[in-house]
Amino acid sequence: MTITQAAPQQMQTATPAQDRTRSPRMEVLGPQLDRFDEILTPEALQFLTELHHRFASTRHERLADRQRRRYEIGNGRDPKFREDTRQIREDANWKVAGAGPGLEDRRVEITGPTDPKMTINAMNSGARVWLADQEDATSPTWRNVIGGQLSLFDAIREQLSFTSPEGKEYRVTAERTPTIVMRPRGWHLVEKHIRFTDVQGQSGAASGSLVDFGLYAFHNARELVARGRGPYFYIAKLESSEEAKLWDDIFTFTEQTLGLAHGTIRATVLIETLPAAFEMEEILYVMRDHIAGLNAGRWDYIFSIIKNYRGRGARFVLPDRSEVTMTVPFMRAYTELLVKTCHKRGAHAIGGMSAFIPNRRDPEVTARAEEKVRADKNREANDGFDGTWVAHPDLISVAQAEFDAVLGDRPNQIERQRDDVHVTAAELLDVHIGRDVTDAGVRDNVSIGLRYIEAWLRGLGAVAIDNLMEDAATAEISRSQIWQWIHQDQTTAEGTRITREWVAEVLQETLDSFERFEGDRYNDAAELFADVALGDDFPTFLTVPAYSRYLVDA
Repeated sequence: MTITQAAPQQMQTATPAQDRTRSPRMEVLGPQLDRFDEILTPEALQFLTELHHRFASTRHERLADRQRRRYEIGNGRDPKFREDTRQIREDANWKVAGAGPGLEDRRVEITGPTDPKMTINAMNSGARVWLADQEDATSPTWRNVIGGQLSLFDAIREQLSFTSPEGKEYRVTAERTPTIVMRPRGWHLVEKHIRFTDVQGQSGAASGSLVDFGLYAFHNARELVARGRGPYFYIAKLESSEEAKLWDDIFTFTEQTLGLAHGTIRATVLIETLPAAFEMEEILYVMRDHIAGLNAGRWDYIFSIIKNYRGRGARFVLPDRSEVTMTVPFMRAYTELLVKTCHKRGAHAIGGMSAFIPNRRDPEVTARAEEKVRADKNREANDGFDGTWVAHPDLISVAQAEFDAVLGDRPNQIERQRDDVHVTAAELLDVHIGRDVTDAGVRDNVSIGLRYIEAWLRGLGAVAIDNLMEDAATAEISRSQIWQWIHQDQTTAEGTRITREWVAEVLQETLDSFERFEGDRYNDAAELFADVALGDDFPTFLTVPAYSRYLVDA
């Protein structure tokens, strides 16, 4: 294998005849910033090269499967429970590996990006688990991608500190720090600052998934095991058990390469796409040696429904985002099925994140956020979930109180089998809520989408907007609802027809209302939002064109 770290203008382009005789190789195109050489070592890049050599082609096949499935749903073929895997669901004898060391009690998990300050805040938070997010809560700038790896490297070795531009010092002071579960980017995302060339000489951007996973596992897996925990991962955006099997193969190869016992790596899979909701047991089965549980990724799940059914008529149109709560029937069906499926197989069921966050300068906002979070976590704990997410340290005690009331001293409630739950395919697909789209709902989507994208373009992936914690998933809901409402000829409760022209006016009015500042990216955000919400075509993820257009340095 060949590994190079060179500026683009220094690279040599091989001829086809030369390519056929070459080993696969990895080239770093991004700039070498402070300490990046500690992560992008020759040995780590060699490991990334081997991961791509073995698994990149299968990744492309799985992405092609997604495209075919999305086409089929769009043309009237609804997802269903698979007949070819019925024997897996009907076999009562198999169980999953379950929790690894440090994952036995997951009653409250905090989520957030991996910059140094947020890493320290998470490690000091008092949560049982930290979802160290290289995915939807991270804007994938080159600095954030590799800088996040450095934060994790230092945090694991208890050597992380940070001094803000204002001179404030941050250090990890907690006696008990959370177990780290890192979330790499989904299969659809690439890392254009690293280029992979295969044995045939075909070159392309590296897989964001393999880069995030590979660098973290290579540098930290053995260190984590030595410290009594392990290399744990949240796996995002899966759409099938075949995609899950690809991850399981990667885990097995990684364990063999790094000299780890089989099953050392543990994953928690987010069920956050509609197709995956029909394959929960199959996903658990193919990853059974490496899986600890499933998570109800509520915001991406709503986005997935809109995306898959955006052209299927008014019956599949959802109202204002604020009306799509966890208590509507199709969301209840999805979450109750997840709990039942997990507990049947000895896996943890982890609840989703309530977007409400406190405001330390506004007691009324904080009281309202605590009330909303308390109700959400009470419902999850009583439904049988073993843990849940929060996005702010001040909400950990609120969420934990609800789970403590149900769990007591038990680490989980896997023994609660939920035999009373019987969910049909029709219930998962019945998205009728009976509420209207409103003028305010349209304007909120435009405003939230613009503000989030603007922050994302400046390198921020988790953004507090109107006392809600927004990430890429909620921005996806905002723009995809606009697209669907336009293309399904929707009219608001106030009688306003939702047209491309009207939304363009709202977009401009919203843009004009913002207080601008030096270095803001509002103009770029408005251009991107118009492309992904008002265009004829529907990009599968807004972050794909946004990344290629605005975040690639090399």
